[in-house]
Amino acid sequence: MAEFDLSVFYREVMSRLMREGVLSAGDSILVVCGGPFDKQVLESLGFSNVTITNLDERQKTDGGAEFAPYRWDFQDLESLGYADESYDAVIVHSGLHHLRCPQRGINEMYRVARRAVVGFEPHRNLYTSLGVKLGAGQEYEDAAVYYNDCRWGGVANTEIPNYVVRFNRGDIERTVQIYNPVARHRIDFFHATRIPSRLQRLASAGTVGRAVGLFTGALAALGRLPMFANNIAFCIHKPSLPMDLFPWLRLDDGRVTCDRTWLEQKYLPALPARK
Repeated sequence: MAEFDLSVFYREVMSRLMREGVLSAGDSILVVCGGPFDKQVLESLGFSNVTITNLDERQKTDGGAEFAPYRWDFQDLESLGYADESYDAVIVHSGLHHLRCPQRGINEMYRVARRAVVGFEPHRNLYTSLGVKLGAGQEYEDAAVYYNDCRWGGVANTEIPNYVVRFNRGDIERTVQIYNPVARHRIDFFHATRIPSRLQRLASAGTVGRAVGLFTGALAALGRLPMFANNIAFCIHKPSLPMDLFPWLRLDDGRVTCDRTWLEQKYLPALPARK
């Protein structure tokens, strides 16, 4: 069985967002926790105005030349050095779970984006939680550190393997609504399944392998269903003001404030009817 290619899921989601008019090839795009994989996918889709950021000290020697024609910048996702709404969209692929505080990373992406925040991360559900307990999935990402010379690839790109945070739709929705509780956000979710490498190896081993192969084939087929998928993607659409504001809020000279009249109508006792 062929190994699931993460770039396929990445391209599928991005292509759909382009078809729906959420993104366009000329948009200003900020990629956080980025790398050559992001460059490869975004270039294949025709994006031209892209800045790729990460915490890789090695890139400083040549200014991130490997990302040309895209720009590179040394940035910490938990504290981005950009003004509010500096980019049309901000994208992360498998980077939030490397942060010390993923929620802060999502909030920084939201702050810097004008229109949309797009993310791809491990998915948390009963199936993936069971997989970790059975050893099919990683609880701490030691593999990334090992394949980066035991010097990078862990938490905040250090040599310390990060705890693998897995997300579900509720995690994303709550994080966004807590950060900006002015409107009900539209968030699109997408799902896919990547068969863990340990199961891939078992699937090629004799009689047991054939049984495992049938099992993993079924998982791949069911992988678009949230209850089975181990990968989740999301697109957070920033609300349009004032039309998307909650009814208890109003826009006053560009500033969101509470609508006293609305609140008075709700909480002031009704006057008794005259006889």
